[in-house]
Amino acid sequence: MSSLPNPPHQEPEAPRDLVGIGVGPFNLSLAALAHPLAELDAVFYEQRPGFDWHSGLLIDDATIQVPFLADLVTLADPASPWSFLNYLKSRDRLFPFYFAERFHIRRAEYDAYCRWVAGSLPGLRFSHQVDAVRWNSERDLFEVDFTRLDADGEAESLGRTYTRNVVLGVGTVPHVPDPLRPLVEAPGVPVVHAADYLDHRDAFLAAEHVTVVGSGQSGAEVFLDLLRHRPAGREKLHWIGRSEAFTPMEYSKLGLEHFTPDHTRYFHALTEPVRDRLIASQGRLHRGIDSDTIAAIHDELYRRTLHGGWPDAVLTPGVQVRTAGRIATTKIELHLEHIQQGSRTRLATDAVVLATGYRERPLGRLLAGLDPYLRRDNSERPRVDERFRLVLDPSVTGSAYVQNAELHTHGVGAPDLGLAAWRSAAILNSLTGKEPYPLPARTAFTTFGLERSEERVPSQTGQRPRQLTPLAD
Repeated sequence: MSSLPNPPHQEPEAPRDLVGIGVGPFNLSLAALAHPLAELDAVFYEQRPGFDWHSGLLIDDATIQVPFLADLVTLADPASPWSFLNYLKSRDRLFPFYFAERFHIRRAEYDAYCRWVAGSLPGLRFSHQVDAVRWNSERDLFEVDFTRLDADGEAESLGRTYTRNVVLGVGTVPHVPDPLRPLVEAPGVPVVHAADYLDHRDAFLAAEHVTVVGSGQSGAEVFLDLLRHRPAGREKLHWIGRSEAFTPMEYSKLGLEHFTPDHTRYFHALTEPVRDRLIASQGRLHRGIDSDTIAAIHDELYRRTLHGGWPDAVLTPGVQVRTAGRIATTKIELHLEHIQQGSRTRLATDAVVLATGYRERPLGRLLAGLDPYLRRDNSERPRVDERFRLVLDPSVTGSAYVQNAELHTHGVGAPDLGLAAWRSAAILNSLTGKEPYPLPARTAFTTFGLERSEERVPSQTGQRPRQLTPLAD
């Protein structure tokens, strides 16, 4: 951005208390809960022109996988004016929602609710791209450089602000497997990530043969949508994924207690090697398919057998894409390997939807200015304390909080919407040094571990467990 003719615009000298970077659901939750705290000067920057939450996956009838009570604020402040129920009341939809008896709301409705909140909060700055965060040791403040963007997303002017604290809520990015990356980047090839599915839906419906790659919730929703809109007997659909089966996500009541503050505290107190092993073993807690979606797919497939014959749809789990390429100018060829059988084959298709998930957005560019102060673990990941603060050199007197960048330190609840309000409240309690949002001491019937977790900075090296007294017979 140094080529801009305008010098950086200096905001008022008085430092802010908090600057938020990114406005997705998590920082929007933080902004909503910060709003009534009159003594807190907070601003949130977002490079997009408005709130946008997975717009390419707002498929008809697709629901969010947490109850409506897991909105931006309710689990921390049920009386907040920014609750989902208050949104319904403001739209004269409270009674219709009451009679609809929906515990899990449609994804499009959750998005509309978030847009309502984002359109009302005064502390949000859209079309503001944060370029760098630095620690100014002379002023004992964070220095945040940003670029104001015009309606076309082009740089308009530069700005700088100072703040005592920052919070990073920059979200995730679509993950594209290496074998398919060349096809996604090639112009005119109908290979897109599921994040952009609705933008290309008409082309997929018109394609002769479509392949969906990915056996999680997004893959299931895309496959179901395509299946419902293609003629019976001429579906010409393939659905493949690396998982050994198209299995449901863990949704038992005690299983869901892994998404409580109790489990978050327990997980954080474990040593780094144990945390890494645990994350690798908990796929069914957050990577499966909603059981209602599985049932809807089976119902739709079964309906198409009522007059004899089978739908022209192939569903094969346990398959990985080894390589991919183009055939002539219109076809795509996927080279597949069945993991259990060790067999290989080729699949010719006209279009591919990659429901291959998301990864945490790399923070290297944003945090480059803080790198000399940043403490890392044995895998070179930022260390995060129990209060969601990056562990920085003691010379840094301010705090840098993270939202949904702490899976490795806080566990599977990090990306879960159900913990958004609790984490936001915990951050505000920590930031203000008060308790504007009293939080429950216990949230689960399950007791994780044999002793209560103590608040601590995560260890950089594995610690030997203390000697335990055997349980009495």
